[in-house]
Amino acid sequence: MFHVDQIQADTYIRGICFKTGPPRLLGVELEWLVRDRGDPAAPVSRDRITAALAPLGGTATDGDVFNGGAPRLPSGARITIEPGGQLELSSAPAANLADLVEITSKDLTSLRDAVASAGLLLAGFGLDPLRPPRRLLELPRYAAMEQFFDRSGSWGRQMMCGTASVQICLDAGDESDGPSGYRARWRLLHEIGPVLVAAFANSALRNGRPSGWRCARQQVWAHLDPSRTRAPAPNGDPRGAWARYALNADVMCVRDPAAEDWSAPAGLRFRDWLTAGPEGARPGLRPPQVADLDYHLSTLFPPVRPHGHLELRVIDAQPDDGWIVPAAVVSAIAGDHDAAAAALAAAAPLWEGPTDVTGDPWERAARRGPSDPALGRAGRELFDAALTVLDREPGAALIRDAVGEFRERYVLRDRCPADDQLEET
Repeated sequence: MFHVDQIQADTYIRGICFKTGPPRLLGVELEWLVRDRGDPAAPVSRDRITAALAPLGGTATDGDVFNGGAPRLPSGARITIEPGGQLELSSAPAANLADLVEITSKDLTSLRDAVASAGLLLAGFGLDPLRPPRRLLELPRYAAMEQFFDRSGSWGRQMMCGTASVQICLDAGDESDGPSGYRARWRLLHEIGPVLVAAFANSALRNGRPSGWRCARQQVWAHLDPSRTRAPAPNGDPRGAWARYALNADVMCVRDPAAEDWSAPAGLRFRDWLTAGPEGARPGLRPPQVADLDYHLSTLFPPVRPHGHLELRVIDAQPDDGWIVPAAVVSAIAGDHDAAAAALAAAAPLWEGPTDVTGDPWERAARRGPSDPALGRAGRELFDAALTVLDREPGAALIRDAVGEFRERYVLRDRCPADDQLEET
């Protein structure tokens, strides 16, 4: 197999993670908690989940990008099972927001019907509010991941087995230095990220009790290995920043199809593995291959992950069809130069001054949601900018109405879906 050195790895990452061109396509990855319809606190087995998916075809697989045979929905969207039994729907790319909502809504109807026939339902919460984390997938990847995260406490198990999100996927952009360029889109998504965390916070409970956070999912991420969960340093070109970030992150697992143990030596950065010589960083550890680098990249979980396209990962799962609202807001802002400028201006006060004075924007957003005055104000301006764009979007009247209703119910009242959870407790 072809082994890579540090220069080759750096070049490879820069080449595959930001695929540029005129920004056109968008998609979503929707994660759902799976519950028993009659008892939401009851555990649900993997066998029951896979049996529910059987009518959709294929062989239900975990989220491992190297496995195939996952069930597919009418549009070609793929379903995978996450470590704690969550289901993830990865949509087909769409040319516009209206098409994305149409095809994904049909796919979700098929998926919901399938799980309902097994006495199950899909629940949209950022963190399981009732059940403790419980890993269902006995696979080497997830055993190694669990071992890796267990070195710093129980937060990794909560992330793996109890969280769900709305992930929004956008073309990276073109090579220009203007607003359609990948540098501008990268910066935009990072700058507005805390505003989105606050506006769509939907994970206030843990074990049936208030956690003290509006977005306890973000609390979980904040306690994980920062080399793979925090945003890369903002200085310099995103390609270089991401390559440095990826190579400096610790290796989570070492793939070996013939072995059951994929665990990696503690404290081994991928950069160290590349430069450790022919015997590897530890006795018996082989030199890394391109497939190992691909796998390593799939174990990095920053707020925005360059995956060829840009994958925004900060938004809690939403109830029912609530995923449409964050998808509409983000795509509208990212796709319009004036809206993007307004969004950046709205978010700017969150990043001004030292964080020991102003507070880390990500933590403020997760703890307080839009009740934080600066985040509430930024959320209102963000939604106003998005609605201006959606007013002009062909075929988006119903989507615009959904965004407007969310604005009236939550944004203008400095509330978020997590407040509904707290009031129902």
